[in-house]
Amino acid sequence: MLSKAKEGIDKSIRHLDVEFSKLQLWRANPLLVEDIMVEQYWIPTPLKNMAWVSCLDSQTLTIKPYDKNAIWAIAKAISDSWLGLNPQTMADSVMIKIPALTEERRIELTKVAKKISEEAKIWVRNARQDSLKMIKKAEDDKEISEDEAQNLEKDLQKLVDDANKKIEEHLKKKSEDIMKV
Repeated sequence: MLSKAKEGIDKSIRHLDVEFSKLQLWRANPLLVEDIMVEQYWIPTPLKNMAWVSCLDSQTLTIKPYDKNAIWAIAKAISDSWLGLNPQTMADSVMIKIPALTEERRIELTKVAKKISEEAKIWVRNARQDSLKMIKKAEDDKEISEDEAQNLEKDLQKLVDDANKKIEEHLKKKSEDIMKV
């Protein structure tokens, strides 16, 4: 019963790490823009499905769409995103120069990191709720005793507490990394 909760908790922490990796706004990283939704033929499509994204150097991303007619839509989607990037359109690609972070932008990014960590905590709580329901059902169906149910609940709470502690550690490390000049 706890294996399903552990799986959900591990998945939420892996997702947290992926989302945090996208917050490296002072270095060019394709992960930064690949999930931006671009409207192509009136259908929102992730950028990674319609273009090749690569790093030209440590401060520049280049985006080469498979369909050259999508260049303007890609540039608009990037401009409209929360990233605060200013794309430049070329004949067959979009270039993005990653600006140096200001103090104000760093503070804003730490708030985004906190929001992402709160979402991870919500996923952990949801995994706990699902497992608690399974434990309660097993107890009601007389598959496990009341003592076993209590022990499982204690073990589950320990898993949740450990996960929340890990999430806080990841947030602290990421916040320090963002605020480091």
